[in-house]
Amino acid sequence: MPIEEIPIPEERKPVLIGRDGKTRKAIEQRTGTKLQVSDYVKVEGPVDGLLKAQNIVNAIARGFSPKHAFRLLDEECQLDIITLREENENTRRRLFARIIGRDGQARKNIEKQTRTLISVYGKTVSIIGLPDDIDLARQAIEALLEGKTHGYAYSLMKKE
Repeated sequence: MPIEEIPIPEERKPVLIGRDGKTRKAIEQRTGTKLQVSDYVKVEGPVDGLLKAQNIVNAIARGFSPKHAFRLLDEECQLDIITLREENENTRRRLFARIIGRDGQARKNIEKQTRTLISVYGKTVSIIGLPDDIDLARQAIEALLEGKTHGYAYSLMKKE
């Protein structure tokens, strides 16, 4: 049976486990896998369940709530991660502020226009949604990361 080890930030482990282990048990039941949480999350199970569990664990590790991460159980839903590891802390903070916007408005607009969920966490921006919707959200986010205006980024999402 295949085994996968997934890194997870220390502060996201309680979210993955859930109160009284409920989230971990739900992941295991819904994917047919077994999870062991230590320095890494060790996922063991059949290939199809393993991939789903791996995506859910990655989504939670990247800042999504378990409720949002469970959208990845839908066969068509995917997780896309944009990483900004090369940027220094100040630049990353400024870029993330552009994506989030004042009072979270920019992120909400992108989520609403593209029917996706977006998490800005650590050194990444992550998107959950259908492939075409993810592409639109990614284009808008990348435009903001390149310094384009919010108006320009929003206009990219309206083209069909």
